[in-house]
Parts: sequence; C-alpha cells; structure tokens
Amino acid sequence: MEVYFSMDDLTRKFDVVSNDADSRTILRQVYESLRLKGYNPINQIVGYILSEDPTYITNYNNARSLICKLDRDELLREMVVHYLNQ
Repeated sequence: MEVYFSMDDLTRKFDVVSNDADSRTILRQVYESLRLKGYNPINQIVGYILSEDPTYITNYNNARSLICKLDRDELLREMVVHYLNQ
C-alpha cells in the first residue's frame, strides 16, 4: 500500500525567539523592511499581530520569515508592559 502526503500533512517546525534583545532586533528589521518598501510599518505589524496572517509582512529582506520566529503573545505582552511603564 502506498501512502501519499501532501504539504498540508506535514508539520512545519520553527524556532521561537525568546530573548527580548533578539525580539527587538527582529522587530526593528521587519519595521525597516516595511518602511523601505513603502508600507506603513506600524499598521502592517499590528495587522500581523492581530491576525497572525504573515501576508501583512513583506518578504523583502526575509522580513516575513523573521517575524514568524517571534511569539506573538509574548511580543504583545512585552508591548503592553512597555506601554504601561512609560
């Protein structure tokens, strides 16, 4: 018996960045890539965080792959903490 797998059957693995400095660096790189491509970086990043739809982020400079390494919940938590401490 032959078994066929489609791409949807395979589990994709990626590493989540947990270091705050690494997260900040990635977010800045994604921000800059969006800005260079003419997008409003804040709106695009917020859209990604709310929806988890990576198409909000450009592929330019590998930005989409980079942002997928971040844990959205942790990123949002850090933003709220930062906002409230300012």
